[in-house]
Amino acid sequence: MSTPAAPLAAAEVLQILRQRWQASYDLQLISRRGRLYLQVMWAYLEQQSFPLTAADYQAKLEELVGTLNGLGVAEQVRQWLTTTGEKPRLGKAMTLPLELPPGRASEFLL
Repeated sequence: MSTPAAPLAAAEVLQILRQRWQASYDLQLISRRGRLYLQVMWAYLEQQSFPLTAADYQAKLEELVGTLNGLGVAEQVRQWLTTTGEKPRLGKAMTLPLELPPGRASEFLL
């Protein structure tokens, strides 16, 4: 019997983003054709044109991480962020198709 993965923390996600790509990239959860995806966008907090303040970015990240933990995909996201060979590029988001535990998808995909 496997033990559940430790929940993600916003600070951990931020640390991974900064260590891997030297920037605090924007993250989004999107639903498309009945599937849920996590996207790492090309915009990042350190850009002058980034639309959020540091406090707003932190609040958005906290909410997103809470949702990912609630979906039961913390380890999936952690693994992907630390091992993907992709890099965020202007105009192209990095996309992780989330594999949701049975029963969880219906709560989010209405």
